[in-house]
Amino acid sequence: MSEKKHVVLASPRGFCAGVVRAIETVKLTIEKHGSPVYVLHEIVHNKHVIQELEQRGAVFVEALSDIPQGEICIFSAHGVSKAVENRAADLGLKTVDATCPLVSSVHKVVEKYHAEDFDVIIVGHHKHPEVEGTAGRVKGNVHVIYTVEEAETVEVKDQNKVVFVTQTTLSQDDLKGIKAVLLSRFPSIKGQTSNICFATENRQNAVRHLAKTSDVVFVVGSKNSSNSNRLREVANREGCDAYLIDDYQDIDIQWLYGKSRIGITAGASAPERLVQGVLQWLADKFEIDIEEMSGKEERVSFNPAELRS
Repeated sequence: MSEKKHVVLASPRGFCAGVVRAIETVKLTIEKHGSPVYVLHEIVHNKHVIQELEQRGAVFVEALSDIPQGEICIFSAHGVSKAVENRAADLGLKTVDATCPLVSSVHKVVEKYHAEDFDVIIVGHHKHPEVEGTAGRVKGNVHVIYTVEEAETVEVKDQNKVVFVTQTTLSQDDLKGIKAVLLSRFPSIKGQTSNICFATENRQNAVRHLAKTSDVVFVVGSKNSSNSNRLREVANREGCDAYLIDDYQDIDIQWLYGKSRIGITAGASAPERLVQGVLQWLADKFEIDIEEMSGKEERVSFNPAELRS
């Protein structure tokens, strides 16, 4: 008789509204204008999504110069700098901006305060496309930090004119120490508590609860997905073994020996079909029963982006 496993599915999990919008933007652009349609960088960080869109006629490029003049260029959900927008216009490209509206709202904060001569501190991962896009909305007096040490040493021109924003896919655990240092050094600092998006928060809260009652947690998501990596870290902080997997093929069966309660969640850019694939793999190996965790229902949706004239 096979070993029995109790599987609990996190709720919410998987696609967020910004990711759905970005993917639908690519699909609809191809439907309306035909293929190929070019996308600057990965539209979202998930290799399965990228492969599916490539099959439909999307071409993913790393440089605007790789796109023929006059063709359609879609900017990814992570957003781009002003320089990229200007360069696209100079190259005669027709652009579609699939930037997540929540990321765009961070851009507006940066632009507003920079226009008022504030130094802007962005808390986020160096070299992450969202952070690079946000930093590139303005020129000068922008500082990207991700550690307490960087918060302690960042230099500004006027301590009374500082604003901070955060990458939308961080975890609150990432921010605690950094925010404490910034508030101590710059008591009048402007900015929200954080710019972590509601979907990121909801998924982190769900996996935190999930990890407390699980022997092992699988986070379905690509290795370069920031929000998926944060989910794994949140589960680890609860003392639970947690693994980031692209799909069921990444699972090492030895991770499950002696583990009777398995938690499963998915990053905001991971399709639900990948979760179902993990469940099928488990069902093929073990006797399982499945429980759907109660969680916060998300009703937010965004309309797909339109081609700019």
